Amino acid sequence: MTVTCNGRPAQVEDLLPALVNYGHFTSLQVRGGAVQGLSLHLQRLSLATQELFGSALDVAQVQAWMAQALQQAGQADASLRVTVYSRRFDFRNPLAAVPVDVLVALSAPVALSAPKRVRSVAWQRELPQIKHVGTFGLFAERRAALAAGFDDVLFVTTGGEVSEGSTWNLAVHDGERLLWPQAPALRGTAEALLKQHWPGPQLTRPLALAELAGVKAAFACNASGLWALDAIDGNVLPGSQALAEQGRAVLAAAAWQGLEADPLSTARGI
Repeated sequence: MTVTCNGRPAQVEDLLPALVNYGHFTSLQVRGGAVQGLSLHLQRLSLATQELFGSALDVAQVQAWMAQALQQAGQADASLRVTVYSRRFDFRNPLAAVPVDVLVALSAPVALSAPKRVRSVAWQRELPQIKHVGTFGLFAERRAALAAGFDDVLFVTTGGEVSEGSTWNLAVHDGERLLWPQAPALRGTAEALLKQHWPGPQLTRPLALAELAGVKAAFACNASGLWALDAIDGNVLPGSQALAEQGRAVLAAAAWQGLEADPLSTARGI
């Protein structure tokens, strides 16, 4: 893995402020120097920077640093994690205006597709609408699920509504339409692309955990791929593989945006 901070190789002093655990990020896959939903990733970073730091993010510069990291590594295919934080953030004075910094971490490309069995747990991330660096709780819950013999964990609100997986969004099919849970969650880029291009009926609505007992198909998705859910809480889902194949076909047809393209056009989703 290689890591840059504001376009140059990261030094120890650049990384130490990240220990404050205040910041946000996005993770994405690059193929041939292009990204699916690039404008969605940049929009996510921009909105979260405004919410966490009260400042604007130069998305054109961020995109240029992403392209630079790939060029310097001599790679056209990779996994990228872009983290926004501030080396000057002081938790004792969190309202102070501070410039933000950008870490770009580059590693080998991945493509998730293996089916999983998951269990549900009543838990919710802090500020679920933001992809922030406070990941301790979700990874602890995922570890507990693995220890119990499952592959991952599905989060449910205290009111019994399905929200999201540990690092993924959920879609289920009720036999008539694709259903997306409406509970507070991080709305992923893959979810957004699927909603935009899904060819059949779909609906976003509150989805009670109890309703999953009657579901026959479900898949999970994030920027690293889409995979079938073979079972949720022991409830076997025989139609999940076919539904996942349909979902992957929809994503395969979605456009890719080049990192070397005009950053301002990309930020506008052009």
